[in-house]
Amino acid sequence: MKCPRCGHEMTMDEHRKYALHMCYECGYIEGRLNEGVTRKETNFTHLKNLTFNEATAFIAGGLGLEPEKVADWLDNEF
Repeated sequence: MKCPRCGHEMTMDEHRKYALHMCYECGYIEGRLNEGVTRKETNFTHLKNLTFNEATAFIAGGLGLEPEKVADWLDNEF
């Protein structure tokens, strides 16, 4: 799909709730729903299906912490 503003090729941004066509040259965004693209699982479902080590690495990477500290925090009993 071509950008109506500048004519460059637009890319599909699928990591949102609904897919957007975006032009990285001029910043034009078109929020048209694309019925063919659906997400198979939510972020919560993906996180729920991870192993303990994968979840620890995922959380630590998102927070910018060391995985060992996150693992210690998750292992603490309240």
